[in-house]
Amino acid sequence: MALSNLNLERYSRNILLPEIGGVGQEKLLRSKVLVVGAGGLGSPVIMYLSAVGVGNITIIDHDKIELSNLQRQIIHSTEKIGGFKSDSAASYVNKLNPDIKVISINKKVSVENVDSLVLNHDVIVDGSDNFETRYLIADSSFKNNKILVAAAITKYEGQISTWKRNENKYPCFRCLFPNKPKNALVGNCSSNGVIGSLGGFLGSLQATEVVKEILGIGESLAGFINLYDLLNNNFRKIKINVDPECKFCSKYR
Repeated sequence: MALSNLNLERYSRNILLPEIGGVGQEKLLRSKVLVVGAGGLGSPVIMYLSAVGVGNITIIDHDKIELSNLQRQIIHSTEKIGGFKSDSAASYVNKLNPDIKVISINKKVSVENVDSLVLNHDVIVDGSDNFETRYLIADSSFKNNKILVAAAITKYEGQISTWKRNENKYPCFRCLFPNKPKNALVGNCSSNGVIGSLGGFLGSLQATEVVKEILGIGESLAGFINLYDLLNNNFRKIKINVDPECKFCSKYR
């Protein structure tokens, strides 16, 4: 697709970057991204992906907006309380950038729908807050050879990683986390608390990694996990190896 004059003006700061340029911007506008969760992580992801010009964004979240969400879920507003998060996020996208085709799905990710959701997109973003959804998304993305950019936050700490097969040289999610823990044992933002800006920080990193994966630029996070502790200003990048005994990904190698 050729860029219009309005496209050239709106995305001029992207196009000035030699790694993106006009060709890269056209590719972004053609791309399809699925965002799972429109909460603390999903909010900044959706905001920045729509601003940068990712042309097709699907948002799935079955939760409704509560007052306590607004401390960190910045895509929503007070007057949206009680409505579905996915609808609120889609409304924001429509106002910010009319170039974007956005679909909101007010459903929970399930065994029945996960593969069809994943297959229709180029990159998957996991901003969910429970292990059931994380494992469903991770397994489906690897099985269907789709790129997954996943993050998680709690208290002052967060992590981000990219998962992809890419000629089977990278580990899968279960190589690092083979067994699904119980949510009650680990907790989430509702039970543990979270500093609101942490979601903005990790979500912005997720959006950046999505753009890099779509365009094939820079150094991928695949095969690594970045850990952040904002309270103590600590950052670690840890290499993840393929587990030759992994019962999941060995089926697809």
